[in-house]
Formats: sequence, structure tokens, C-alpha cells
Amino acid sequence: MIGRVKDWAKRHWPRMRLRTILFATLFLVAALPGFGAVFLRVYENTLVRQTEAELVAQGAALSATATALWPAAPPGRSVRSDVGADGDPYGAQMPSSGIDLSTTPIRAERPPVATDARRSPDAVAAAVRLSPIMDATRSTTLASIILLDRNGSIVAGDATTGSYAALPEVAAALTGRASTVLRRNGAYRATYRFEWLSRAAAIRVHYACPIIVGDRVVGVLLLSRSARALFRGLYEDRGKIALGIAAIFGLLVVLSGVISRGVTRPIEQLGAATRAVASGRGHVPDPPPTAAIEIQGLYADFAVMAAAIERRSRYLRDFAHAVSHEFKTPLAGIRGAVELLQDHPDMAAEDRRRFLANADADARRLALLVTRLLDLARADMVEPGEDMTDAAQVIVRVADSWRTADFMIDVACLTEIPCVNLPAATLEAVLATLLENSRQSGAQSVAITMSVTADHFELLLADDGAGVPRADRERLFEPFFTTKRDQGGTGLGLAISRSLIEAQRGSIAILDSDMTTFAIHVPRPY
Repeated sequence: MIGRVKDWAKRHWPRMRLRTILFATLFLVAALPGFGAVFLRVYENTLVRQTEAELVAQGAALSATATALWPAAPPGRSVRSDVGADGDPYGAQMPSSGIDLSTTPIRAERPPVATDARRSPDAVAAAVRLSPIMDATRSTTLASIILLDRNGSIVAGDATTGSYAALPEVAAALTGRASTVLRRNGAYRATYRFEWLSRAAAIRVHYACPIIVGDRVVGVLLLSRSARALFRGLYEDRGKIALGIAAIFGLLVVLSGVISRGVTRPIEQLGAATRAVASGRGHVPDPPPTAAIEIQGLYADFAVMAAAIERRSRYLRDFAHAVSHEFKTPLAGIRGAVELLQDHPDMAAEDRRRFLANADADARRLALLVTRLLDLARADMVEPGEDMTDAAQVIVRVADSWRTADFMIDVACLTEIPCVNLPAATLEAVLATLLENSRQSGAQSVAITMSVTADHFELLLADDGAGVPRADRERLFEPFFTTKRDQGGTGLGLAISRSLIEAQRGSIAILDSDMTTFAIHVPRPY
């Protein structure tokens, strides 16, 4: 099922520019608080809690006034010992828990009051003094305010008779603990088209506040009011909301510009430069200073890759030219011998043997060139391996096989030689090439020195032969370059050796010294 959904999404996914994706992502992230405020009722919770705070403030003021105006009264209900036990003088006046539209239950509409309740005389006397204050407060705050006596009976307010003692919030207040509940508003009628989105539209906040004289609860103030409607709150705060949206949008534009300069524009420039390099008409430019560090690294990597491709292309062009030149001479000799034999069928036997010998020599040279070219191709394709070789043992074995009476080889170890990360066959092939070159140059003795440093294995091979002219040393490792062409040299031995060593992340070079000295370095394994 998940796979089918992914396949469908891939088939219908629109092609979008990176700028579009980044701006859409930033816009969505910026819009999340707005969605949360509306659909997660964050803003509505704020409106309801603001209404609750206003009712608490009114209740505290009226309760303090009622306490001051309350006549000497018979003992009421004692305040519960656990109310305000932490020493907070305002603890008894605060509701026990906060209001949250997602978790707070919404109770039914406040039920009709009972009609047979008797009112306390002291509460009636206090109501006479307190009613003008309650009326003034009600006209200003538009809240419903009802005064109850110690038994929960109505003394003054929007209702004149009855009892609310059965209400949970009143029962809590009669014990000395202020309480807030949410109830449905039966008189509510929808005003706005999308008002169904608001959960708080059809509810009222009910707050019951105890009136305490001494340590006795002598009455309760029951206050209620509807919270501001969601859309009315948005309308009243439209200036702040518009300013916030404008600020967020402006910030999005600035961030999009920063991201464009740091990511998208450098990537587009790099893509254009890459296409130009691929067509052979350009190069990778320097990274823009505003580009991200990773993008600047990408520019550097592309520049290295472009330089490597250019070197490889130049190498292939030179190599193809050299191959053409090397093959042309023996092919011309073979073709000439064949033409002469065809044109002179009555040629003398001695001449025929001489031309056939020349053609055979040229053919053998071509075969040798083909073989060496295959070896060079294989050497260029070698991947670094994990073969561990006892270099000292291999070198001693190769030296023993090449040592003769007139070709002495001396092997010396300056330090203890550990195993190196180099295939034995590679080391043998490279040593054989170097020793063959030494013998062809007329050397009578070769000194091989091995040593190990902190980070690599070093092998030095020096001979007392005629040496390589300094002018030719820079071209010594070029394919087909040889000073012994008349002795059958192909000029590929050292090129193959270099490819084999470099494939193992090592290096081979001829040192600038009077004696012909080759140096091989191979990194040590860690």
C-alpha cells in the first residue's frame, strides 16, 4: 500500500524550482502558528482565559467589598483547612485549575433554580448595601452577577429567588474554594458564517467566589459571562494581526533572499559552469562569497573534477598520438617488406630472408607494444586493495633472482620493516622494471635501501649505470618515451610502474642526484 502511494506521488509530483520549495517551506512554517491559533484553539483559549481573569478580578473586588459591608452575622460554614494551606493569601480566591477548551468539560446550561429556598437575614441586609455596586459593575462589564447566602440561596442579582446550592462550582465556593466551570449558553445564536469553527462561541464562563468573614464562608458571588467570539476577537485585534502578518511576510522575503544568495543562485551558476566545462568552452568559477560553506566546498570539488578531466583528456590525446606514432614505424616496415616481396617474386633467397626477418622483428615489436599497452591499461584500472605484504621478504627474493656475478644487488634495511599495503605482485613487477632498466644502462651494482617513517614506507633504488640525462628526467615516466629504442625498449615500463604504485596511493620518482636513484613511497596502513 505504501509503495503504491509512493509510486503515485512520484508520477504526479510537479517539477518545482528550489526557490519555490524553500519559499513554500518557509511560508508553511511561518503559517503554522496561525493554524495552531485557530484550529488548535490557542487563540480561543486565550480569549476564554482572559474572560476568566476578568471574572476573577471582579469577584475579588466584590468579595472584598461584601466582606467590608457584611453585618455581624451568625456563624457560617468554616473554611476548609486545605484551602490556602501553603500560606498564599490569594490561594482561596483563585480557581483550582486553568481552563482549556481541549480538556475542560463543558457542562449543561445552568439549570432552573429551586423556589423554596430560604435566605439568610444577614445576607439580605448585605445585599441592600451591595446591590448598587453590583449593578454598576454589571453595566460596565456586562457580566451576570448573583449574590448567594451561606446556603446557596439567591439574595440579589439577575435572579431574585431560588437556590444554586446544587451547582458544583457553588458547592466548591461554599467550602471556601473559588471555582470556574464552562457551561453551554442556551441563548446563543450564530452570527458569523464560519462560527462553527469556534468551540467557545456557545459557552459561558461561570466563576463562583466565596465571601469570607473571619474564618467563615457567609456567602458566594456567582459571576458568568460569554468570552469574546473568535472572529470578533480577530476583528478587534486586526491591526496587530495585520502587522504580524506583514512582519512575517517581510521576514520570509528576506530569508528567501538570503537562501537564494547562499544556495539556489550559486547552484544555478555552478550548473551553468558545469555545462560550459562539458562543452569545452569554460571553467568552474570561484564560489560566490555569499554561498554556504557546503556550496563553496562543492565548487572546489567541481573545480578539482574539471581539472582532473582536463588532465585526463590531454593525456588521452597525447597517448593516442604516441600510439599512432609508435605503431606507424613497424607497420610501415612490414608493409614495405610485403610490397617488395610481391613486386619481386624472383628475389634472391638471401634478400628474401633479410626482408622476412625485418618484417618478423617489426611484428614482434608490435606484439610487444600491444602486450605492454594492455599491461598499462590494466595498471590504470587497478583499484586500491587491502593486501598486506612483507615488503622486505619480497625485495630480498626479487634481488636474489636478479643477482649475478656481473650484476650485484645490495639490500639494506635502515629500520624494522612492517607489512605494507601493497600487493606482492605489484612490488615484484615494479622492482623487475627498475632492475631491468639498471642492467640495460650498464650498471654493475644496485643498492636497495628500505626505511619506514611515521606515515609511509620508503624504497630507494640506486645504480652505478650511465644514468639518465637531466634533460630527459622530466619525461622519464611518459608513455613511449625511451632512450633505448634500439635495444627493444618500448617506453612503457616506467609508465606502467607509476600507474601500479599510484593505484595504491603511492608515488614513484627519480631523484635529482648524480647517481640514478628511484624513490618509491607507499602510505603505511593505520
